[in-house]
This record gives sequence, C-alpha cells and structure tokens, in this order.
Amino acid sequence: MRLILVLAALPTLAWAAPAADLASLEREAAGLIPPFQQQLMQTVKQAVAEGGPVQAVQACQLLAPTIAVEHSQHPWKVGRTALRLRNPDNQPDAWERQVLEDFLQRQRAGEALTQMSASAVVDGEFRYMQAIATGEPCLACHGQAIKPEVAAQIKQGYPADQASGFRLGELRGAFTLRRTLAEATP
Repeated sequence: MRLILVLAALPTLAWAAPAADLASLEREAAGLIPPFQQQLMQTVKQAVAEGGPVQAVQACQLLAPTIAVEHSQHPWKVGRTALRLRNPDNQPDAWERQVLEDFLQRQRAGEALTQMSASAVVDGEFRYMQAIATGEPCLACHGQAIKPEVAAQIKQGYPADQASGFRLGELRGAFTLRRTLAEATP
C-alpha cells in the first residue's frame, strides 16, 4: 500500500528522491514518534493521578498542542489527527484522511494497528503517519462508558467532540509528521 501512496503522489513531486533516501526519512520520522507519544502519555497519567480523568481532559486541551510544538523541531512538524476528532485543530488534510481510511480498512481486514504506517511525497513534502490504537488509559475519556463529570468537561472544552465511543484496540487516530524535501537534500 505504501508503494501505491507514493506512486499516487508522483505528479506532485518537487524533488526526486532515491528509495534509500525515502527509507531513511521513514526511519527518522518513526524515531520521532516515541518521545512525543511518551510525553503525551506521561502528561495524561500525571493529570489522572492528580485529579482524575476530568483533569486529564483539561491537561490534554491545554498541554497537548504545546507538546506537539515542542516535538516539532526543524525541519519536522509533528502532530496527531483522526477521523473522529475531539480537537478541531487536528482536522486531517486530504492525504491524512485517505491514510486514516486505509488504516481503518486494514484493521477491519485483520491487520494489527501496531504495524501500520504510511509515507508519501505530497506537494514537495515527505509525509509519514503511524496508526494509534485506543489503549486502556484512553477509554476513560474516549471510551463507551465515560463518566458524567468527564463528559461534561469534554462538552465544555470541545462542544463538537466526535472522539468518544471507542473500544479497546480500535483505531483512535494517527501520528502525522511532515518535512519539506528541499530541506532533506545534502
């Protein structure tokens, strides 16, 4: 599927990269995700420990965008997106939406989310996404049995929320990374 995505992006290539360079960019992008993911999870776990899921919702709303900026060190831009959003600032663009829909179809066909990633060259940028599965800690705020006080906090902070009703292991969204290819040339 990665090959199809890269081939689909060929008309928009601004830089013809050898396959080895693209593989190197994939590894670089994949390596940026764990520290970003760990800081997000530590922030949520600390908020839950200090004030429960209500405080975790507040912490996510206030701190997650800053954490993404902190991990978006030049030349990379790091973020998250989903088909069912909580924060409208994380709206997927056309390529991200296509990849998320592909991840969802692949999961329905039995592929493990932990193995799902995609990359492509789109409009002169190298793009990379890695699937996020709904984990146990996610269910208090994104699951099917959200406590009323948590639901009230979500509604207050995110009136158009669509990111609830998930089951353990379902596709929650994806990490999304991008960098301009001109910056990748020696």
